[in-house]
Amino acid sequence: MGAYTQAAAQIVEAVGGKENIVAATHCVTRLRFALKDEGKVDKTALERIDVVKGSFSANGQFQVVIGQGLVDKVYNELVELTGIGRATKQEIKDAAEAKLNPLQRAIKTLADIFIPILPAIVTAGLLMGINNVLTGPGIFYEGKSFVDVHQEWADLASMINLIANTAFVFLPGLIGWSAVTKFGGSPLLGIVLGLMLVHPDLLNAWGWGAAKQEGEIPVWNLFGLDVQKVGYQGQVLPVLVASYVLAKIELFLRKRIPDAFQLLLVAPLALLITGFLAFIAIGPITFTIGNAITNLFVGIFDNVPAIGGLLYGALYAPLVVTGMHHTFLPVDLQLIASTGGTFLWPILVMSNIAQGSAALAMMFVAKDEKLRGLSFTSAVSAYLGITEPAMFGVNLRFRFPFISAMTGAAIAGMFITINKVIAPSIGVGGLPGFLSIVPQKWIPFFIGMAIAIVVPFVLTFIFGKVRKAAR
Repeated sequence: MGAYTQAAAQIVEAVGGKENIVAATHCVTRLRFALKDEGKVDKTALERIDVVKGSFSANGQFQVVIGQGLVDKVYNELVELTGIGRATKQEIKDAAEAKLNPLQRAIKTLADIFIPILPAIVTAGLLMGINNVLTGPGIFYEGKSFVDVHQEWADLASMINLIANTAFVFLPGLIGWSAVTKFGGSPLLGIVLGLMLVHPDLLNAWGWGAAKQEGEIPVWNLFGLDVQKVGYQGQVLPVLVASYVLAKIELFLRKRIPDAFQLLLVAPLALLITGFLAFIAIGPITFTIGNAITNLFVGIFDNVPAIGGLLYGALYAPLVVTGMHHTFLPVDLQLIASTGGTFLWPILVMSNIAQGSAALAMMFVAKDEKLRGLSFTSAVSAYLGITEPAMFGVNLRFRFPFISAMTGAAIAGMFITINKVIAPSIGVGGLPGFLSIVPQKWIPFFIGMAIAIVVPFVLTFIFGKVRKAAR
C-alpha cells in the first residue's frame, strides 16, 4: 500500500465516490476532476484531509489543490484505487465542457484562446515596465528621465522597448495561432493569418485615425469596390473572427479534397478566402465593433469614474469565481490598442492584492494550524498575482474575508480610477504590477495598493474576531 493511499481514498470518497468520477487528471499543483454531479462533493470532509490545501470548481472542472511534488503521487494512488484510466488535460476539458451552457462555453473558449498567450503578454508588460522606469521623466531626476541624464543607457532602453513591443505589435499572430488551434484548424495557418493582418504593406492601425482625418487612407480597388489597406495591430476581434472562419473553411476543405491534393489546395484556398473576407468584411465590421466597445467603457469611466471603479473593483473577484473575468482581457488589449492604455487592468491588481490581504488576516484569526499555513502561502501567491488559492482555499470558505476583499478592492478601484491611473501594458497582477503603470501615476497607484492591503486586512481581522468563525 502506497504512502498516500489513505489520502487518495479519502479524496475519492469526499468527491462522491468513484462512480461519481467521469475522468481525472492532474496539473502541477491540483487534481482535476470531471464529475457527474458536483452536488455530491463533501467539501467539509475534503478540507479535513491532510494533503488537501483547498478546492474549487471552475469551467466545469472540480479541482483539488494538493501542492507541487505531492499531487502526482496522490493521483497515482487515486488511479490504482478507482481503476479509472489516466486522462489528459484535454480529455478532462472535453468532459467538463459537455456540461456547460452556451454562455459558459463562450467564456471558456475565450479563456482557452487567451490563457496560452498570456505569458508572452505578461512578459512583454514587465519589459515595458522596465522601459518605463528608464524613460519616464521625474522618477530619478526632476523633469528628466534616467536615459536623458545617462545617455549611455538610451540604446539599451530602446532595445528593451523593441523586445517588449513585439508581443503587442504582432498580437494578432499570437491570437491567430491560439484561436485557430482552439477551433480545430492548423496552428501554422493561424500564425500566417495573424501576421497577414499586420503586414507592413498595410496602414498601421495606430495611424488610422490621423489618416482618416486627412483623407489619406490607401485602398485596393477590387472590381469597383474600394477596400481599405488597413492593418489590425493590437486588435482582438478581427483576428478572433477571422480565425474561426479560417478553421471552419480548412476543416470543410479537408473533408472534401482528396489527400493527394490537400497540400496544394487546402491551405492556399483557406488563406485566400479568409484573407479576402478579412479585409473586405470581417476586419472593417469587427474594427467598428471594437471601437464601439472601447468608447462604451471609456464613456462610462470618463463620465462616472467613481462608480465605474467602485463596481469593477467590487465585482472582479466574483467574475473570477464564475470564470467571466477572461472576457475582459480582450477588452484590456482593445483599450491599449485604441487609447494607449487600460484603466481596467490596474483595478484587477487592486482586487488580487485585496484577496491576498484578506487571506493574510485569516492567518492571524484562524486557530487551525493547517488553515493558518494555507492562509499565509495563498496570501503570498495572491500578492504575486495568482488568487485562486486565496479565494477558493480560504476566503470563500468563510465568506466574510471574501466580502472584505471585495470592499477593499472597490474602494481602491474607485480611488485609482478617479485619479486616472492607466497601464500601457499588462503585467503581473499583484504587487509588482506598478511596473506596468505609467510612472506619472505611480503615487495614486501606490495609495490604491495601500488601501487594498489595509482595508481587507482590518475588516477580515475584526469580523474574524467578532464571529470567531475560523477556529
